[in-house]
Amino acid sequence: MRSLAIIATSIASAIFYGIIHDQITARVCVEYFTIGHPQLIDSESPTLLGLFWGIVATWWVGLALGVGLAIAARLGNRPKLSCPDIIRPIKTLMAWMFASALVAGLIGYTTAAKNFVYLLEPLASRVPQERHIAFISVGWAHSASYLSGFIGGIILWIKTWKRIGVPAAQKNQTAN
Repeated sequence: MRSLAIIATSIASAIFYGIIHDQITARVCVEYFTIGHPQLIDSESPTLLGLFWGIVATWWVGLALGVGLAIAARLGNRPKLSCPDIIRPIKTLMAWMFASALVAGLIGYTTAAKNFVYLLEPLASRVPQERHIAFISVGWAHSASYLSGFIGGIILWIKTWKRIGVPAAQKNQTAN
């Protein structure tokens, strides 16, 4: 059951992050969701699109993170970690992802505004010209979230396995 709690917490955390991220990016460029994604819901509302895609695009990331964390936290003969032990590291990972998305979005904006990067077909024709820079900015922010989450998730698995920076594990090892 403790492994399932870790997995459920990871899924809920990923969904929470995805909803917040997509609420912001849907307001920066709704076309990223209406043109750049398959139309799975019939809406142009940034709120509904951010909510929908925040769930659909992230639950599976949380599942993968959670399974890896549960294995790293519970497998073997070392002191076992439980859900409270991984909450702070997950929050740190989300903060890192958000910061990465912000920086990448700003880089995307700057490079698109200077015409160093631009949309290619078929998107260039489908996205209104005046929305190209915003579309690129949001695309870069999303790519950075996934990349930093992937790399950060692997680092979190390793740190959890090695019990690096996990307070409860250090207490357990001291008690033994």
